[in-house]
Amino acid sequence: MTSRKNVLALVVLGVIVLGAGFISLSSFDATPEQPMALAESATAADNSALLFGLAIDGFDIEKETVKRNEFLSDILQRYQIDLPSISVAAERSKGVFDVRKIAAGHGYTVFKDQAGKAHYFVYQPNPIDYVVYDLRDGISVYKAQKPVDTKLETVAGVIQSSLYETLEANGASPDLAVQLAEIYGWAVNFYRINKGDWFKLVYERKYVDGQPVGPGRIESAVFGHNGKEYQAFYFEGADDERGSYYDENGKSLRRTFLKAPLKYSRISSRYTMRRFHPVQRRWKAHLGTDFAAPHGTPIVATAAGVVTESSYGSGNGNYVKIQHDNVYTTQYLHMSKRAVKRGQRVSQGQVIGYVGSTGLATGPHVCYRFWKHGKQVDALAQVFPPSEPINEKYRVAFNRTLNTQQQVLASIGFEKQSNLEVYSALAFRIDQLFEPVEKDSRLLEGFSAQML
Repeated sequence: MTSRKNVLALVVLGVIVLGAGFISLSSFDATPEQPMALAESATAADNSALLFGLAIDGFDIEKETVKRNEFLSDILQRYQIDLPSISVAAERSKGVFDVRKIAAGHGYTVFKDQAGKAHYFVYQPNPIDYVVYDLRDGISVYKAQKPVDTKLETVAGVIQSSLYETLEANGASPDLAVQLAEIYGWAVNFYRINKGDWFKLVYERKYVDGQPVGPGRIESAVFGHNGKEYQAFYFEGADDERGSYYDENGKSLRRTFLKAPLKYSRISSRYTMRRFHPVQRRWKAHLGTDFAAPHGTPIVATAAGVVTESSYGSGNGNYVKIQHDNVYTTQYLHMSKRAVKRGQRVSQGQVIGYVGSTGLATGPHVCYRFWKHGKQVDALAQVFPPSEPINEKYRVAFNRTLNTQQQVLASIGFEKQSNLEVYSALAFRIDQLFEPVEKDSRLLEGFSAQML
């Protein structure tokens, strides 16, 4: 009997001990509830919505566009930022972004509190880059970029009116016309492309926030002109070497000389031994080629060399002369402004001045003169050998790129005109079409008649 009582007592004691332990453990488990809640809160904050890398929680976000004649101080004062603070922000912006370049039409975003005071001001000079002005205590300024997604895309088309319009009509950025003019500037005569000429392109397209922000580099292309196909493939041999475009045989598309000193222009007067001078009102030889373009259009050196003259003459106006080697010399007349000095070494494509009408000129253009062995010749009649072909040590890698890109180009389908239609189509001469399109602001701002 006593034994049974002892067993019962032990059972009761065990239950008491286990219960106390359970209560004790329950109390221990309850203590982390508050830290756990804080941790979850912190996680939620970490995952809160971001804009320009800044958490938007607790802010009113206001997006606006810079208006004409509006400056940083005008904007920030509206958001309760005093002039001393604005002065500090402008000073700390030096070396990061010049506040004088805040331009009308560009967007900005303000992070403001409930009282309307700005904590952050973010300016966007373009869709990718942005500048953050942290206006809290200890004002700071820094630059950053939005994430950019780059995708390979394709486009093809048959030219009916202009290259610019054909690209746009096929859903591609017309900015690609600029690249095509540069890639094929040594092979295709962009002053006279025909109705029925065609193209296929593989190119990079950049996206920010899901919206296209313009094209990247053209990776490969084929351009049909006058019944002949011109292929181009971008290739980089090594990390420290600049990439270039080559044809299907590995020959560089770049030539010793550019065909023209302007990227976007029209030929208004060719090299001839008999031309009626529009200013002197008499017949005389014209030993150069006139390229008409809007005032201020950049003029580039057609080949590398040394500037032998950078001066002004009553007839030539502002002009630059370049010695390229023992054989060739070029000269560029009627500039509004010269950008190089005598004795300066220049590279091919470097800006040496800007289109004007100084000297004996009736309108903005550059007269391009060309010497061979000391004798002036017709620049457009010269035939130059290509630059160095692909280095043999890169031949295998180039062939892999070539095979891949050719397969992609071949897979791009579109309906081309028959050869009979191509050859019977009237050529769209630049000098015939320039006048009607001269008032087209798109062309005057960059895509002029060279793209037609």
